[in-house]
Amino acid sequence: MDDLAPLFARAAEHAAAFRASLAARPVGPRADLAAALEALGGPLPAGGAPAEKVLEELVAAAEPGLMGSPGPRFFGFVVGGALPAATAADVLAAGWDQNAFNAALSPAGVAAEMAAGAWVKDLLGVPDSASVGFVTGAQAANTAGLATARHHVLAEVGWDVERRGLIGAPAVRVVVGQERHATVDRSLRLLGFGTDAVESVPAGGNGAIDVAELARVLDEGAPGPTIVSLQAGNVNTGASDDLRTAVDLVHRHGGWAHVDGAFGAWAAASPATRHLVDGMELADSWACDAHKWLNVPYDSAFAITAHPEAHAAAMSYTAAYLTGAGMTIGGADFTAESSRRSRGFAVWAALRELGRDGVADLVERCCALARRFADGLRAAGLEVVNDVVLNQVLVALPDEARTDAVAQAVQEEGTCWLGATTWRGRRLLRISVSNYQTTSSDVDLSVAAIARIAAEV
Repeated sequence: MDDLAPLFARAAEHAAAFRASLAARPVGPRADLAAALEALGGPLPAGGAPAEKVLEELVAAAEPGLMGSPGPRFFGFVVGGALPAATAADVLAAGWDQNAFNAALSPAGVAAEMAAGAWVKDLLGVPDSASVGFVTGAQAANTAGLATARHHVLAEVGWDVERRGLIGAPAVRVVVGQERHATVDRSLRLLGFGTDAVESVPAGGNGAIDVAELARVLDEGAPGPTIVSLQAGNVNTGASDDLRTAVDLVHRHGGWAHVDGAFGAWAAASPATRHLVDGMELADSWACDAHKWLNVPYDSAFAITAHPEAHAAAMSYTAAYLTGAGMTIGGADFTAESSRRSRGFAVWAALRELGRDGVADLVERCCALARRFADGLRAAGLEVVNDVVLNQVLVALPDEARTDAVAQAVQEEGTCWLGATTWRGRRLLRISVSNYQTTSSDVDLSVAAIARIAAEV
């Protein structure tokens, strides 16, 4: 094999140069999809090319279409950046090319997941005995958590869903909050429940589930297998459900409490915000992203359950052998994937770089910057419609019909990048502060740009 060091070093140089440019370059890409496809597409050449030439061609073709989402002024969706150590670890993970299916394939890959998973559980305050599956995102994490719930609640009434399927199974009640994330619905469809099975509970003023209505729905429904999906961090407002009360209600009705905490679960890592997710630790399963607020490279998330045996029985294709003597579960037993990239290295590196105090500081700073955003936009004459309890800010324009035009103009102007959303029937600008690099100056520059463009468009 030729010496790979120069090739890998050149790739790292390109990546580092891109990162170094983020603070100064326009946040939006210079090329749209059509231009990017023209640069990257076309017929596949008959002959190959040296790796060095391929690398340079890729950089030249792709670079104009790159979004500055790892940078300090990207506030669209709920997207963080990627910490230096986590990025470097991901480079190593690609170079090491480990398959984290199980410890036989990669002891280090599985050990990194076990070690990093233990740190994650500690930070989130969930039980030490919980299982952690390293998955691609909240969609996969919600699916794994709800699959485990399906296994558990049906096993409680004597039905083996993995063997017998859902045809003829006892009916399962699925109760969700009105303002749940769309990934929950897709998970329920993938798991065979269908959207008709969903019982929706109204939300309160800031988007958290109405626990009095949850109690009523649970009381009035027929007894039987029950799954309730709760939320830590409303994707629009940042609000979390009253998890202590809600989980207690679910358990008093014999149900399984799942928490979609894609980004909001990280509130537990800071003493200043932990009260917002009080009681989260009492749930049965949790979904949480690493590539959002923890600032780990894509794609990285956690499917965590308080019932490891049920988790593995629902997800592993070795489930039939879990009762065997000496059987050790872990790795891919907690995910829907077999051959898996080693996501644990980047998570381990991110947590080691930040430490407990650094994770708490990251959460607290983003929340403080979100409040600064809200204060600045109010001072500029714009309406902030949500109670800014975490890192999400919703902004109404005087002329709501112009919201999408303003969002597009902000994106094209390049100082920052944000999107639009519909909440409670209103079209709004949505700002999410999730990046470890964002500063007060970044917020102030962005506020000024948004206010100026809102007045001009």
